[in-house]
Amino acid sequence: MTIKLYDLAGAQDDHRFSPYCWRVKMALAHKGLAFDAVPWRFTEKERIAASGQGSVPVLEDGDRCLHDSWEIAAYLDEAYPDRPALFPSADAKSASLFLKFWAERVLHPLLMRLILTDVHAGLHEKDQEYFRTSREKMLKTSLESVCEDPETHLANLGKGLAPMKATLEAQAFLGGESPTFADYTVFGAFQWAWCSSLVEVLPNDDAVKAWRQRLQDMHDGLAAKAVRPAV
Repeated sequence: MTIKLYDLAGAQDDHRFSPYCWRVKMALAHKGLAFDAVPWRFTEKERIAASGQGSVPVLEDGDRCLHDSWEIAAYLDEAYPDRPALFPSADAKSASLFLKFWAERVLHPLLMRLILTDVHAGLHEKDQEYFRTSREKMLKTSLESVCEDPETHLANLGKGLAPMKATLEAQAFLGGESPTFADYTVFGAFQWAWCSSLVEVLPNDDAVKAWRQRLQDMHDGLAAKAVRPAV
Protein backbone atom coordinates (compact mmCIF):
# COMPACT_ATOMS: atom_id res chain seq x y z
CA MET A 1 0.00 0.00 0.00
CA THR A 2 1.39 3.39 -1.00
CA ILE A 3 2.07 5.86 1.78
CA LYS A 4 -0.25 8.88 1.70
CA LEU A 5 1.01 12.32 2.73
CA TYR A 6 -1.36 15.24 3.15
CA ASP A 7 0.67 18.12 1.73
CA LEU A 8 -0.19 21.83 1.96
CA ALA A 9 -1.13 23.30 -1.43
CA GLY A 10 -1.62 26.84 -2.69
CA ALA A 11 -4.01 28.15 -5.32
CA GLN A 12 -2.93 25.38 -7.67
CA ASP A 13 -2.86 21.76 -6.56
CA ASP A 14 0.76 21.35 -7.63
CA HIS A 15 2.02 24.39 -5.69
CA ARG A 16 3.39 22.78 -2.51
CA PHE A 17 5.31 25.03 -0.12
CA SER A 18 5.04 23.95 3.52
CA PRO A 19 8.47 23.74 5.23
CA TYR A 20 7.24 20.90 7.43
CA CYS A 21 5.85 18.91 4.51
CA TRP A 22 9.09 19.38 2.59
CA ARG A 23 10.96 17.86 5.52
CA VAL A 24 8.82 14.75 5.23
CA LYS A 25 8.93 14.53 1.44
CA MET A 26 12.73 14.68 1.50
CA ALA A 27 12.77 12.10 4.30
CA LEU A 28 10.54 9.71 2.34
CA ALA A 29 12.74 10.13 -0.74
CA HIS A 30 15.85 9.54 1.39
CA LYS A 31 14.32 6.26 2.54
CA GLY A 32 13.38 5.34 -1.03
CA LEU A 33 9.70 5.07 -0.12
CA ALA A 34 6.99 5.70 -2.69
CA PHE A 35 4.29 8.10 -1.53
CA ASP A 36 1.25 9.95 -2.77
CA ALA A 37 1.38 13.65 -1.84
CA VAL A 38 -2.28 14.67 -1.57
CA PRO A 39 -3.07 18.41 -1.86
CA TRP A 40 -4.60 19.85 1.31
CA ARG A 41 -5.50 23.38 2.34
CA PHE A 42 -5.72 25.25 5.63
CA THR A 43 -9.52 25.30 5.65
CA GLU A 44 -9.89 21.55 5.00
CA LYS A 45 -9.28 20.40 8.56
CA GLU A 46 -12.04 17.81 8.43
CA ARG A 47 -10.00 15.84 5.87
CA ILE A 48 -7.30 15.14 8.46
CA ALA A 49 -9.57 14.71 11.48
CA ALA A 50 -8.26 11.17 11.99
CA SER A 51 -4.90 12.64 13.01
CA GLY A 52 -6.51 14.33 16.02
CA GLN A 53 -5.37 17.82 15.07
CA GLY A 54 -5.63 20.33 12.24
CA SER A 55 -2.32 20.82 10.47
CA VAL A 56 -0.07 19.01 8.03
CA PRO A 57 2.03 17.03 7.39
CA VAL A 58 -0.18 14.04 8.11
CA LEU A 59 1.12 10.67 6.98
CA GLU A 60 -0.97 7.54 6.53
CA ASP A 61 0.96 4.27 6.26
CA GLY A 62 -1.38 1.29 6.36
CA ASP A 63 -3.31 1.59 9.61
CA ARG A 64 -0.92 4.19 11.04
CA CYS A 65 -1.81 7.88 10.99
CA LEU A 66 0.89 10.25 12.15
CA HIS A 67 1.42 14.00 12.27
CA ASP A 68 4.37 16.28 13.08
CA SER A 69 7.45 16.06 10.87
CA TRP A 70 9.74 15.00 13.72
CA GLU A 71 7.49 12.16 14.81
CA ILE A 72 7.05 11.05 11.20
CA ALA A 73 10.83 10.93 10.65
CA ALA A 74 11.34 8.90 13.82
CA TYR A 75 8.59 6.51 12.71
CA LEU A 76 10.13 6.05 9.27
CA ASP A 77 13.44 4.98 10.78
CA GLU A 78 11.69 2.58 13.17
CA ALA A 79 9.32 1.13 10.56
CA TYR A 80 11.89 0.85 7.75
CA PRO A 81 15.24 0.09 9.44
CA ASP A 82 16.60 -1.66 6.32
CA ARG A 83 16.53 1.60 4.35
CA PRO A 84 18.96 4.57 4.67
CA ALA A 85 18.73 6.09 8.13
CA LEU A 86 17.48 9.59 8.76
CA PHE A 87 19.10 9.51 12.19
CA PRO A 88 22.29 7.43 11.78
CA SER A 89 22.97 7.51 15.54
CA ALA A 90 21.58 8.78 18.83
CA ASP A 91 24.04 11.67 18.63
CA ALA A 92 22.82 12.53 15.15
CA LYS A 93 19.23 12.55 16.41
CA SER A 94 20.18 14.91 19.24
CA ALA A 95 21.89 17.27 16.81
CA SER A 96 18.84 17.15 14.55
CA LEU A 97 16.59 18.09 17.47
CA PHE A 98 18.67 21.21 18.10
CA LEU A 99 18.39 22.18 14.44
CA LYS A 100 14.63 21.56 14.48
CA PHE A 101 14.17 24.12 17.25
CA TRP A 102 16.68 26.52 15.68
CA ALA A 103 14.88 26.36 12.33
CA GLU A 104 11.45 26.92 13.86
CA ARG A 105 12.39 29.62 16.38
CA VAL A 106 15.16 31.51 14.57
CA LEU A 107 15.27 30.71 10.85
CA HIS A 108 11.54 30.66 10.10
CA PRO A 109 10.95 34.12 11.66
CA LEU A 110 13.90 35.56 9.71
CA LEU A 111 12.59 34.16 6.41
CA MET A 112 8.99 35.07 7.20
CA ARG A 113 9.84 38.78 7.11
CA LEU A 114 10.93 38.38 3.50
CA ILE A 115 8.17 36.16 2.09
CA LEU A 116 4.99 36.35 4.17
CA THR A 117 3.00 38.55 1.80
CA ASP A 118 4.05 36.32 -1.10
CA VAL A 119 2.93 33.23 0.82
CA HIS A 120 -0.48 34.85 1.26
CA ALA A 121 -0.68 35.83 -2.41
CA GLY A 122 -0.04 32.24 -3.49
CA LEU A 123 -2.81 30.69 -1.39
CA HIS A 124 -6.13 29.39 -2.65
CA GLU A 125 -8.76 32.11 -2.24
CA LYS A 126 -10.63 30.05 0.35
CA ASP A 127 -7.50 30.02 2.55
CA GLN A 128 -6.44 33.65 2.26
CA GLU A 129 -8.77 35.14 4.87
CA TYR A 130 -7.99 32.35 7.35
CA PHE A 131 -4.25 32.80 6.84
CA ARG A 132 -4.31 36.57 7.17
CA THR A 133 -6.56 36.57 10.24
CA SER A 134 -4.68 33.83 12.10
CA ARG A 135 -1.20 35.17 11.30
CA GLU A 136 -2.01 38.79 12.04
CA LYS A 137 -3.53 37.76 15.37
CA MET A 138 -0.35 35.85 16.22
CA LEU A 139 2.00 38.60 15.01
CA LYS A 140 -0.14 41.49 16.33
CA THR A 141 0.40 43.42 13.10
CA SER A 142 -0.41 43.22 9.41
CA LEU A 143 1.36 40.90 6.99
CA GLU A 144 2.52 43.96 5.08
CA SER A 145 4.08 45.51 8.18
CA VAL A 146 6.00 42.30 8.87
CA CYS A 147 7.61 42.51 5.42
CA GLU A 148 8.58 46.20 5.51
CA ASP A 149 12.27 47.06 5.00
CA PRO A 150 13.38 43.91 3.17
CA GLU A 151 17.01 45.08 2.92
CA THR A 152 17.30 45.06 6.70
CA HIS A 153 15.65 41.65 6.88
CA LEU A 154 18.08 40.25 4.31
CA ALA A 155 21.00 41.59 6.31
CA ASN A 156 19.61 40.06 9.51
CA LEU A 157 19.16 36.71 7.76
CA GLY A 158 22.77 36.80 6.61
CA LYS A 159 23.96 37.42 10.15
CA GLY A 160 21.77 34.64 11.49
CA LEU A 161 23.13 32.17 8.94
CA ALA A 162 26.79 32.82 9.72
CA PRO A 163 27.31 29.64 11.83
CA MET A 164 25.51 27.53 9.22
CA LYS A 165 27.62 29.05 6.45
CA ALA A 166 30.82 28.28 8.35
CA THR A 167 29.69 24.69 8.88
CA LEU A 168 28.92 24.19 5.19
CA GLU A 169 32.25 25.68 4.20
CA ALA A 170 33.86 22.87 6.20
CA GLN A 171 31.61 19.96 5.15
CA ALA A 172 29.08 19.17 2.44
CA PHE A 173 26.01 18.73 4.66
CA LEU A 174 24.88 19.59 8.17
CA GLY A 175 24.84 15.85 8.82
CA GLY A 176 28.43 15.42 7.56
CA GLU A 177 29.40 13.97 4.20
CA SER A 178 25.84 12.94 3.39
CA PRO A 179 22.47 14.41 4.40
CA THR A 180 20.48 13.37 7.46
CA PHE A 181 17.18 14.62 8.81
CA ALA A 182 19.14 17.57 10.22
CA ASP A 183 19.62 18.77 6.64
CA TYR A 184 16.03 18.13 5.62
CA THR A 185 14.75 20.00 8.68
CA VAL A 186 16.62 23.16 7.79
CA PHE A 187 16.20 22.69 4.05
CA GLY A 188 12.42 22.73 4.49
CA ALA A 189 12.65 26.39 5.54
CA PHE A 190 14.61 27.41 2.45
CA GLN A 191 12.35 25.37 0.19
CA TRP A 192 9.37 27.16 1.75
CA ALA A 193 10.92 30.47 0.72
CA TRP A 194 11.93 29.21 -2.73
CA CYS A 195 8.45 27.83 -3.49
CA SER A 196 6.59 30.83 -2.07
CA SER A 197 8.51 33.83 -3.38
CA LEU A 198 10.81 34.95 -6.18
CA VAL A 199 12.88 36.90 -3.64
CA GLU A 200 16.34 35.33 -3.55
CA VAL A 201 17.14 35.02 0.13
CA LEU A 202 20.70 33.72 -0.38
CA PRO A 203 23.58 35.47 -2.17
CA ASN A 204 25.47 33.91 -5.05
CA ASP A 205 28.75 32.12 -4.29
CA ASP A 206 27.44 31.27 -0.83
CA ALA A 207 27.97 27.92 0.90
CA VAL A 208 24.36 27.81 2.11
CA LYS A 209 23.03 28.42 -1.39
CA ALA A 210 25.28 25.69 -2.80
CA TRP A 211 24.01 23.31 -0.08
CA ARG A 212 20.41 24.20 -0.96
CA GLN A 213 21.12 23.41 -4.60
CA ARG A 214 22.72 20.06 -3.74
CA LEU A 215 19.63 19.06 -1.81
CA GLN A 216 17.26 20.30 -4.51
CA ASP A 217 19.10 18.15 -7.04
CA MET A 218 18.97 15.02 -4.89
CA HIS A 219 16.32 12.30 -5.14
CA ASP A 220 15.89 12.80 -8.89
CA GLY A 221 15.44 16.54 -8.45
CA LEU A 222 12.34 16.19 -6.27
CA ALA A 223 12.70 19.68 -4.79
CA ALA A 224 14.20 21.33 -7.90
CA LYS A 225 11.07 20.38 -9.85
CA ALA A 226 8.75 22.08 -7.38
CA VAL A 227 6.37 24.73 -8.68
CA ARG A 228 7.41 28.31 -7.99
CA PRO A 229 5.31 31.50 -8.15
CA ALA A 230 4.55 32.99 -11.56
CA VAL A 231 6.64 36.02 -12.49
